[in-house]
Amino acid sequence: MEGSGEKRPNKGRETPNPPHNRVLSELATRQHAVFGVWQVSELGIAPSTLRSRVARGALHSVHRDVVSVCHPELLTRAGRFMAAVLACGDGAALSCRSAACHRGLRDDNRSTIDVTSPNRRGRGIDGITVHSGATLLPEDVETVDGIPCTTLARTLLDLAEVVTTRSLERAIDRAEILRVLDMRPIDNVLRRANGRRGAATLKAVLSAMQFQSTTTRSELEELFLHICRTIDRPPDGVNVWIPYPDGGGAEADFVWREQRLIVEVDGRETHGTPQAFESDRRRDQRLTVLGWSVVRFTWRQVEFEPAIVAATLQALLAP
Repeated sequence: MEGSGEKRPNKGRETPNPPHNRVLSELATRQHAVFGVWQVSELGIAPSTLRSRVARGALHSVHRDVVSVCHPELLTRAGRFMAAVLACGDGAALSCRSAACHRGLRDDNRSTIDVTSPNRRGRGIDGITVHSGATLLPEDVETVDGIPCTTLARTLLDLAEVVTTRSLERAIDRAEILRVLDMRPIDNVLRRANGRRGAATLKAVLSAMQFQSTTTRSELEELFLHICRTIDRPPDGVNVWIPYPDGGGAEADFVWREQRLIVEVDGRETHGTPQAFESDRRRDQRLTVLGWSVVRFTWRQVEFEPAIVAATLQALLAP
């Protein structure tokens, strides 16, 4: 009645529901701004509510039964990865090149996303490459930054089937630098590989790369000194301080003063990070300007290729 102060219902418009908004916001925050329709239904929100919000532009459709709180073009890479996994249903996991990218092992600028799905759900969806999950076990999946993802071991096996050997080597090197490489789960995955073509490639790469070294800096230096003794060319000093003219300086592992030669032995612990790589190069450049020749041997070379190291060192110290 006019003037009574009674408010009439807004016909045709959805009444705001703060609890629903809070639930959707919390779910989207956990899942990189996306969620599945079935997830929302399990939380007590009707699918019709989502459809209404999509129609009004409050939510956006990304894939079939997957919606986002922002426009799909504004999703982060993690958001696109999460949306692809949700589109492939329960039990699906980010895999192969996309999983390696998400884990920081290699970059992947392709327009498609790799997902392994136990029931092959998701086939035919633009932008998603679905891989068979017939051999995917629950132990092959873990959550990485909120996204179901194949384990590192399974990711490397899958990766071995679709990238070059050199790309696989670099991914494994990166895993080692990040200190996430564990041979036991890799051995377990390879035992269950059942003749997959990637298994032979992964085994060959791993066998050519010596891992699991526990050599400390002092042990590594002792190994190098033993090599020096075998060719009767001991260094003039070990861990020698080389001053810079403008102040400061650098500590050199091994020094031969007459030849103006410095040898560094690079252990994984102290030289395996990107920051250490940059610092080592700047240091080498300064020493070169001062008239020193700087040669580096890796821990793999010192431990597993001593004859090659000895021949190289002998040539460097030749009159």
